[in-house]
Amino acid sequence: MSTVIDPISRPARSTQLRPREVAERIKQYILHNRLKPGDALPTEAELCAAVGASRSSVREAIRILTALDIVEVRHGYGTYVGKLSLAALVESLTFRGLLSRDDDFRVLAELIEVRQTLEQGLASAITSALDQDLHRELSRLADQMDERARAGQTFIEQDREFHLLLMRPLGNELVAQLTAAFWDVHAIVAPALHTTPASVRETVAAHHAIVEALFTRDLDRFTEAIAAHYAPVRRHLKENRGL
Repeated sequence: MSTVIDPISRPARSTQLRPREVAERIKQYILHNRLKPGDALPTEAELCAAVGASRSSVREAIRILTALDIVEVRHGYGTYVGKLSLAALVESLTFRGLLSRDDDFRVLAELIEVRQTLEQGLASAITSALDQDLHRELSRLADQMDERARAGQTFIEQDREFHLLLMRPLGNELVAQLTAAFWDVHAIVAPALHTTPASVRETVAAHHAIVEALFTRDLDRFTEAIAAHYAPVRRHLKENRGL
């Protein structure tokens, strides 16, 4: 594997580089060599030479990049390009939401805004990509939500799976990752929000309406059903925080 990097960007002395600067150089190395998730990085010594940094700086940079899921250290095997997930985004948004109740509600309000905009904006692509198998699966999940609601149980997992399935036929990995990331944050910060049995029933009904709109490929009904799905959360946010 080539360890050559643009000499113009190489510092005169390795000690001049701080860990975050080294991390940026490793990222540039990955791009320069067109590495993909799962590809191996060179050995530590080779990487030091490639980015012009000391072993200690490279090790600290690797720790930084590991936390961002840009690289993955497999003990006994080496360092590889990571999965490049949105784990860092989830951690950041979650921590922000948990710092205080005010931030908790604000983060949730912003997430709801983005999620609704994303799903409504992709309405045409989602309805076009729907097939019978997906429709049956969405309908099954909506029925499960209904059953759990009647039994006084939560249905966060079913709700999450429902919205991930909406995006699956699009074949857009970034959209799928964003949807999953938003749900992960939602599941952590939402429990502080008060809900009522009526709002739970309203949410279940909205999921059934989404399924029906998809089945008839009615874009207007689909966008209305998506708005209805988020309406209870928006209402509770307004009541709790005035957002």
